[in-house]
Amino acid sequence: MDTNQYLEMFIDESKEHLQSCNEHLLELEKNPQDLSIVNEIFRSAHTLKGMSATMGYEDIADLTHMMENVLDAIRNSKIPVTTEIFDVVLQAVDYLEEMVMDIASGGTGKKNVRELVESLNRIEAGGAVVTAAVVETAVSSVVEVNNQKAVLSYDDYEMTVINQSSDQGFNSFEMTVQLREDCVLKAARVFMVFGILEKVGEIVKSEPKVEQLENEDFGETFTVALITKENADVLKEKVLKVSEVASVTITVLTHDYLTDGKRAEDDKVVQAIETAIATQPEPAVVKEQGVQKGKRNTGVQSGNKTIRVNIDRLDILMNLFEELVIDRGRLQSIASELHNPELNETVERMTRVSGDLQSIILNMRMIPVETVFNRFPKMVRQLARDLDKKVSLEIIGAETELDRTVIDEIGDPLVHLIRNALDHGVESPAERLAKGKPEEGTVTLRAYHSGNHVFIELEDDGAGVNRDRVVAKAIANGIITEEMAKTMTDRQVAELILASGFSTAEKISDVSGRGVGLDVVKNTIESLGGYISIESTEGQGSLFQVQLPLTLSIISVMLVELEKEVYAIPLSSIIETAIIQTSDILNAHNQKVIDFRGNIVPLVYLKEIFEMPEQHDESGGFQSVVIVRKGERLAGLVVDSFIGQQEIVLKSLGNYLQNVFAISGATILGNGQVALIVDCNSLIK
Repeated sequence: MDTNQYLEMFIDESKEHLQSCNEHLLELEKNPQDLSIVNEIFRSAHTLKGMSATMGYEDIADLTHMMENVLDAIRNSKIPVTTEIFDVVLQAVDYLEEMVMDIASGGTGKKNVRELVESLNRIEAGGAVVTAAVVETAVSSVVEVNNQKAVLSYDDYEMTVINQSSDQGFNSFEMTVQLREDCVLKAARVFMVFGILEKVGEIVKSEPKVEQLENEDFGETFTVALITKENADVLKEKVLKVSEVASVTITVLTHDYLTDGKRAEDDKVVQAIETAIATQPEPAVVKEQGVQKGKRNTGVQSGNKTIRVNIDRLDILMNLFEELVIDRGRLQSIASELHNPELNETVERMTRVSGDLQSIILNMRMIPVETVFNRFPKMVRQLARDLDKKVSLEIIGAETELDRTVIDEIGDPLVHLIRNALDHGVESPAERLAKGKPEEGTVTLRAYHSGNHVFIELEDDGAGVNRDRVVAKAIANGIITEEMAKTMTDRQVAELILASGFSTAEKISDVSGRGVGLDVVKNTIESLGGYISIESTEGQGSLFQVQLPLTLSIISVMLVELEKEVYAIPLSSIIETAIIQTSDILNAHNQKVIDFRGNIVPLVYLKEIFEMPEQHDESGGFQSVVIVRKGERLAGLVVDSFIGQQEIVLKSLGNYLQNVFAISGATILGNGQVALIVDCNSLIK
């Protein structure tokens, strides 16, 4: 069966099942008595095992099977739930994720999981979890007992293949080849032996692994399991003809031999491990918590009528629709010039239909932010342990949807924010108790819609931003002066930590201290047309708020004119447009400002920003102003005139013009003219 056609589906579904395992494992750690959670994990693992075996990825199937055995022992109350067991099972899930990602990148999904399998075997047997070093020592001792003869062990899948082959008239052999001690090119001799065997049968497995044999990472002996129609004497004769082969030993693989040999080998390994860990301390058992109140949803879910669509197809569809939007604008322009009733009616109908089509296409590209949020619980758990802190992560609004292009970019900035919150924000348990706080800190990650934006907030109940420390560091780095520091608000001081190269860490660690991270967060978010703000109360905690546009492809703008040139200002940044008298413009601290509804708003003259020579003044004592907002801060953009609102397609300026100040892109108008899109965030200080 050709499985390549199912590869993409296998990868997608494997990622979903592994993510489900991660989520439920973290939930089980908090509620170790809730066996319904174990059943959910078992179900995901069982499905993954079946898919992997069908696709031919035996390594994934074998490792999942071992994990399944441990889960089965837990749900049948044969073994207690401990922190060490969680660590091993989570490591198994990590390994499985790495193997799936290797397959996704064109690999074979192979990984050395021997030590992990031994740990899982030990857990299943009801013994203590041993370290990798202890397991390696124990297994090595078994090899010595066997006089360095590589004895193969077979999983259920391999035993089934061998038994079925025997039923169909094939011979199953275990062949051990001994090379001469003075053999120079061991890998070449192995290659020649494999070439002979592959011509007459199929090699099931080898010990050592093929990679070790190719790298000559073995002694003089290697063993292969072979299914063939040839008899043992013929095979032995052919292999002995290879130069520098000292001896060949062949054992017939019968059902009894496989069963007894596997049991005997397992007994030796278990006995060796038990001897090695005789002096190991017993693992600490996690204090059991009560089962959560309320019923879990165990009902059968109704099937969703959905299909999987390659994202590249959606990108192509979006690009085609963007061209349609440009042509729609051109038709609207022509219709307004010709004043033809029938043409106007047709264009209006086309506008309505294309608007509905636009909504459908944009919704197809929307993805819940939980696809990003799901990775954080396990990360917080591990990071808290590394920092010797107690932290709980609360996620709110994970169902909130964002455009896929935004989702792809927002993951890394959120990782930096969470690491910053755990390292700099949340205090150690001793510090929290001394301040009268709970020993366990809380980090809350929430997402919600507001207008045409999505807000993502990260809040912690930690130490907050130390104003004096941040100001001193900013002055030392030349970011601000002492005079500036005296007039800065707490919010402005807090946002200094977003400056490039800024860090208050006293020493460099794996988590922080190099002065990179939050400046990358700021740059990435602003490149997406969003912004980040910080609210912090010293001793109580901090709130990082990220505002992002719902989509980056098609946006609504206000078209304005500057010296006969058209510019576009995104409506998402606009509060209001106004025409003011020139006499109402005031001066404050060498800055022209206006009084806008009781707020002092600084004016930004776009002609000066874009260095446009003023050819003539037709203001007649009035100024056209666009009031824009960035968080709580406002600014008034002075333009020549307003043209009107329009939906436009956002186009990149390309690599050569990517750093143009205050310009985020361009668009093509209905008349074919190019209009630059103003980046309001960069104009508001």
